[in-house]
Amino acid sequence: MSSVYKRIIVKIGSNVLTQENGMPDEARMQHLVEQISTLKKEGKEVILVSSGAVASGRSLIRLSEKTDAVSARQLLASVGQVKLINTYSQLFSQHQLVCAQVLVTKEDFRDRGHYLNMKNCFQVLLQNNVIPVVNENDVISVTELMFTDNDELAGLIASMLNADALLILSNVNGIYNGDPKNPASSVIKDIDSSITGFSSFVTTQRSQFGRGGMITKCHMARKVAQLGITVHIANGKTENVLLKLLKGEAENTRFLPDKTASGKKKWIAHSGTFAKGVVRINEGARVALCCSDEAKSLLPVGVVHIQGEFQKGDIVKLVDEHNQQVGFGIAEYGSEKALERLGQQKQKPLVHYDYLFLNPEQK
Repeated sequence: MSSVYKRIIVKIGSNVLTQENGMPDEARMQHLVEQISTLKKEGKEVILVSSGAVASGRSLIRLSEKTDAVSARQLLASVGQVKLINTYSQLFSQHQLVCAQVLVTKEDFRDRGHYLNMKNCFQVLLQNNVIPVVNENDVISVTELMFTDNDELAGLIASMLNADALLILSNVNGIYNGDPKNPASSVIKDIDSSITGFSSFVTTQRSQFGRGGMITKCHMARKVAQLGITVHIANGKTENVLLKLLKGEAENTRFLPDKTASGKKKWIAHSGTFAKGVVRINEGARVALCCSDEAKSLLPVGVVHIQGEFQKGDIVKLVDEHNQQVGFGIAEYGSEKALERLGQQKQKPLVHYDYLFLNPEQK
């Protein structure tokens, strides 16, 4: 099963890499690097998405009480990122492995050209047996430019590189069917596309040092699984967690993958924040797109309103008549032509089904 994974994204959360006092846990880092080195010897490709820059910064610099939260994050991250990557570099070199630093922002996913440039960078690193160590560039990523957290970033990288699996290491054993502190709660072993409404049983509490909570993890994991990639959520503090996970011996939650989506759909799925326009569709079009066994394109006859200006090739957001998000797609032509053809029959599709990504909950 999991031993067949060839290309693996390993995401290590802040809580795994940070001690209770907020300082970096270098012994934990060393143990995780040893495991990744073992996976490399088995012929697997590993891309590491690692938090921990802010914690590393905290170990090097004392902040003035006057420093505001954004400036503090920028300062700690920029100082800490140097220490973090140096630590990884030294640890990997003990196993005769080379790692590379890849710092990204949400803007790097903004257009297809930029996206393919970044993808090419990762492919060159992997071809040369280098382990990419990826982190958000917190130095320039503030407010709306930020990823929800590194889980979202890991999901993007997994989709971009067509990974076989995404392993999210957190400080819990998986997704529980209730409060993890309650002895009656247990870890859900498998989650498929039929399970919805995570908020009914997942606690919304955020982790001590991280930005994201379990709900965010669940939604991201479902999205990635829908794109054909298996996602595991496990406890990064478990001894040999990566090796046990791949042998099926570690307690974890596995999000089962749907059939593989195309590379373009994978990009569209994660590019919603860069939508140039909003296309409102009628109920007939929504049902045709979401409830049919056959793939359908969005035709102008099903469009009731166009908002914003967009060109051919831009990402557009699709909403229903109640303004609820249905999905995203690449426009086949600009907003001007789309307005002219609004509601008309026998017209060229505004969004072809090959370039259409529908929200998991819509299906």
